[in-house]
Formats: sequence, C-alpha cells, structure tokens
Amino acid sequence: MSDFDDIVTLIASAESRLSDAIFEAVRSQLRGDDPDAARELEKRLAKARRSLQKAEHLLRGAPDLDD
Repeated sequence: MSDFDDIVTLIASAESRLSDAIFEAVRSQLRGDDPDAARELEKRLAKARRSLQKAEHLLRGAPDLDD
C-alpha cells in the first residue's frame, strides 16, 4: 500500500468518525440537552464530513502517483 493509499484510508476513517459524531449530536438534540448547540455542532460536522467525502472521491479518482 502506498502513502497515497494510506492518506485515502485515513480520510475515509475520519469521515466515518464524523458520521458517528453527527449521530451523537442528533441524539443530543432529541434528548434536549442543548438543542441549539447540538444543531450548530451537527451543521459544522456535516459540512466537514462532506468535505472529507469530496476529498476521498477526488483522491480515489486520481491517477496512481507511484507510476
């Protein structure tokens, strides 16, 4: 596995962890702990997650840099 593949794997892992954090923010909203703060956190995490997804897709579609 190349360093490039390692980077893509790390990005995918970070995206997965962000998905878990988004789920927790939504659960917090539903429990009513602090709905406004949870909603804002959910928005920021979702935006970061979309950015990571885009990066992963771009990198997976990129030509192999080891050639």
